[in-house]
Amino acid sequence: MLHGKIWDRLLMLALPLAATAMLQQLFNAADVAVVGRFVRGEDLAKAAMAAVGSNSPIVNLLVNFFVGISLGTNVLIAQFIGLGDHEDIRRAIQTSVVLSVLGGLVIGLGGQLLVLPLLSVMDVPEEVLPMSALYLRIYLAGMPVVLLYNFEAAIFRSAGDTRTPLLVLTSSGLLNVALNLFFVLGLKRTVDGVAVATVVSNAVSAAVLFALLCRGTGDVHIDLRSLRIDPASLRRILRIGLPAGVQGMVFSLSNICIQSSINSLNTVVMAGSSAAANLEAFCYSIMNSFGQACTTIVGQNCGAGKLDRCRRTLWVSLTFSALFYAASALLILGFGPSLLSLFNRDPAVIRFGMTRLRIIFLAYIFTVFVEVLSGYLRGFGMSTIPALCALVFICGTRILWVSLVFPRSPTYATLMAVYPVSLGLTAVILILGYFVLRKRLETYTLHIR
Repeated sequence: MLHGKIWDRLLMLALPLAATAMLQQLFNAADVAVVGRFVRGEDLAKAAMAAVGSNSPIVNLLVNFFVGISLGTNVLIAQFIGLGDHEDIRRAIQTSVVLSVLGGLVIGLGGQLLVLPLLSVMDVPEEVLPMSALYLRIYLAGMPVVLLYNFEAAIFRSAGDTRTPLLVLTSSGLLNVALNLFFVLGLKRTVDGVAVATVVSNAVSAAVLFALLCRGTGDVHIDLRSLRIDPASLRRILRIGLPAGVQGMVFSLSNICIQSSINSLNTVVMAGSSAAANLEAFCYSIMNSFGQACTTIVGQNCGAGKLDRCRRTLWVSLTFSALFYAASALLILGFGPSLLSLFNRDPAVIRFGMTRLRIIFLAYIFTVFVEVLSGYLRGFGMSTIPALCALVFICGTRILWVSLVFPRSPTYATLMAVYPVSLGLTAVILILGYFVLRKRLETYTLHIR
């Protein structure tokens, strides 16, 4: 990451990251598609589809917090690699693994008490509530392995290896689809079957990456005898990761507010929105992957004191993110009705799904800047500024929109319009913030050295 052309290093990191994120999204998309197409009874299939989709904001809220903290792992280890600090690399890795398992246990056990209150806050309809609660309880039980995989993947990314997590997730993704079909078609289960399939697949991914890290011989490996939390490493990981985790939670909190408004419409709207959300997530994965790749390259070069290379990484990341966004958006919109029909063939479901896709892809023009600029600042260890921007201009705007604008015109299109408004404001603020902070970033790089 410290030498040679930036664009090929960036693609080497970002494309496997994007493919990995898409495969992770397939876990949920496969759940929605299988229950939507193969659960017996049209009404039961729509309810099961709505139940799985209505859980997405809650699952993302819980997972994104610790995925954000795992970015602290990514940045810290990348900076230590740039500095050539082998002992601190080892301590950061051991701390990250223990932190992920403990965090997963806390969420998995404590979250069981909050299942019904959370679903009630989101106004999940009575006919969907039992299945929504069942899916969420099973998913929460698997949180230790879900978080362990994400922290392990962050460890590999910090060293520039995004290929290994991709290959592992490819195998477990295929397993997930096979188990979905086995439970729903073979055992005649509904949301409980697809939830168990998702947890088992994540467990396989986490176990394989753990074994590979234990067998590693370089700096990036796990020593079972040294698995403990190092206080200094924990403080550094949390200093960088907590704001990123808060930013991820803010996105999810705002989406929970929006999902609760979607739930107030009807089951058909819920189903269409759920199907479209799974498709749009593939496009978002690409933009997010360039933000994460930017974080890794900037983190290593920041540690090595190569500020000019950091700047060039920013502009290359923005260019590639915009190009890949445009290509994926055009592809999904062009085949939108056919893709949505994979989830459910009801024309009304497809119509509402296309409404969401058109508006969200307009908003994603701004997401290019939000993701890459956030990743750039995190590479320097500055994750508080993106988090504050997300809190004020994304979460704040969406809550106000749901409270003030949507009640005046309670339509699905009005609700979806909040996405371009909130993301546009955030992008403008982050662009201005970058130009204000350029000198401070140079000072910070010298401090790291």
